[in-house]
Amino acid sequence: MIKNQIKAVKVNNRQCIILFIIAGMLICWNAAADTFEFSGDRFSTIMSKGREYTILSGNAKIISDSTTITAQKIELYGDDYRFAECSGMIRVEDSEKGLLITAEKMVFDRKEDISRLEGAVVMEDLRNEVVAKGNYLEYFGKTEKATVQIGVRILKEDMACRAEFAGYSRNDEILELSGLPVVHWKGDVYRALKITVNLDTDEIFLEGNVSGTIYTEQETEESEEQLQGADSLLDAYPQQDEVESGTDADTGTSIPEKE
Repeated sequence: MIKNQIKAVKVNNRQCIILFIIAGMLICWNAAADTFEFSGDRFSTIMSKGREYTILSGNAKIISDSTTITAQKIELYGDDYRFAECSGMIRVEDSEKGLLITAEKMVFDRKEDISRLEGAVVMEDLRNEVVAKGNYLEYFGKTEKATVQIGVRILKEDMACRAEFAGYSRNDEILELSGLPVVHWKGDVYRALKITVNLDTDEIFLEGNVSGTIYTEQETEESEEQLQGADSLLDAYPQQDEVESGTDADTGTSIPEKE
């Protein structure tokens, strides 16, 4: 009888400690966000002053304001749990801003609202109907700007882009491409050292070693069908050094090099 009572007291004390830890985390996060929730299959934490560290694993989830982050593992650390380091099947969704991002690794700075993501990153801008793909993406929430690097693909209706580096402003709808950039737009093809695209007005600006191909009306209808498989088209298209600059005898008319 006495042993059973002692066990009951131990369990209750442990529950109180866990509730105290959770309450402390909620206070820290509420200092910078209106609401904060978290969940996971497993939970562990260190509450020592200056060494605050919490791990959520197994279907881990954190919700802060309009942003929901899910991953296989989420580590919270720093002053007032400023940083969230996520890994495994990451999904970031901001319902207010119309943004969805998936990746394999991510570090989120809650104070500065900056996210750095790695590994087969896909960003869907639902507001502007733009999809960006790459192996590294940095997103600045305060300015709604993103940089994408390594094997970049940008997709939008009637447009498919390829480059090694891209800067994208969601508010201005401006896309800047560099690193052997190629733009396929309504059947036409454009190349340059740097390409800037206004996604709102459909204006394209080319700088340095400019070349391109303008298709006839009949050829454009055929190329629009090919554009539906944009990713395959970009991967299959010959690199810049495989085609003589400024000419393409089989497909169309050359755009002269910029003076």
